Amino acid sequence: MRQRRRLVIAGSLSLVLIAVAVLVVGYVTGIEPADGSSSAADDEVTPTPRPAPNSLPAPASVDTFDRGARSIDDPMSIWVVVNKLRPVNPQEFEPADLVEVPVEYTNEPELRQEASAAVVAMFDAAFAEAGLELASNSAYRSYSAQENVYDGDDATTARPGFSEHQTGLAIDIGPLSGECSLDPCLADMPEGIWLRDNAWRFGFILRYPADKTPITGYSFEPWHFRYVGTELATEMHDTGVTTLEEFFGLPPAPEYG
Repeated sequence: MRQRRRLVIAGSLSLVLIAVAVLVVGYVTGIEPADGSSSAADDEVTPTPRPAPNSLPAPASVDTFDRGARSIDDPMSIWVVVNKLRPVNPQEFEPADLVEVPVEYTNEPELRQEASAAVVAMFDAAFAEAGLELASNSAYRSYSAQENVYDGDDATTARPGFSEHQTGLAIDIGPLSGECSLDPCLADMPEGIWLRDNAWRFGFILRYPADKTPITGYSFEPWHFRYVGTELATEMHDTGVTTLEEFFGLPPAPEYG
């Protein structure tokens, strides 16, 4: 009789242990009890919302170009900005490193040494890459030379002391044939198209674009290129900024101050 009681008690304990084990396993694995009931702890658990991948903010772009690396006031700086509000200073400035530019020309050109070397490289590339022959129509002009050039039309020529040509960093370029030289039709010539698309590689920018007259103060001049160095020319090309005034945050210069 005692033997039977022991067996009954042992069996009951086994059933209790099995039930406890089932509950523990269900809690750990997340399996609900057979009767479908859930614990209060399960009811209180709320999943943490996560943003969808396409809702993540785009990384902020960082402008790493140093616009203050060179002076825009010093006439010996290749970044100097000269326009109708910013004359060459001093008025009689003449670059100390002018050299003859060994390229074809209509008027014998001089430029600052760095700009001269860049012109030679650009003319050579135009011929090697596209079979185009270029020529210089005008380069450095002194204050007194600009007095002779200025024709009174402020939209097409600069007054003496306000011309980029006086810096020794500007050059007017056209086809060796002379066709469309110093004429807006150059923009549609193979030479003009090549210069427009490739001058930046050699440190030059098209200084007076067709759509920027209210900024620069000058009519479209597809022949007038200004040397600023490959660093700045590349940055302007990559960012799509086409004038020095806009790039350096300067006021437009449509008229003389």
